[in-house]
Formats: sequence, C-alpha cells, structure tokens
Amino acid sequence: MFYTLLRLYNQKRLSKEGLLNAVRKRWITKEEYKEIAGEEYEE
Repeated sequence: MFYTLLRLYNQKRLSKEGLLNAVRKRWITKEEYKEIAGEEYEE
C-alpha cells in the first residue's frame, strides 16, 4: 500500500488529508506518512 500511496501523492492524485486517512485506517504507519509527506504525523 505504501508504494501505491506514494505514487498517487507524487502524481497529486492524493492529498495530505488522504494520507492522514490512510494512517488512521492503518494502511501505512506514521513513519511512512513522514516519508511520503515530508512532515511529522500529528493526531
């Protein structure tokens, strides 16, 4: 799932809000969120 979300985010087809939802749904970890978005995950 990480690589799919990374690709979508880089193509601007997924927003940061979408990434936050992915963390909440446990599709990716907080560390993976940081790697994709470039910022810390804040609850």
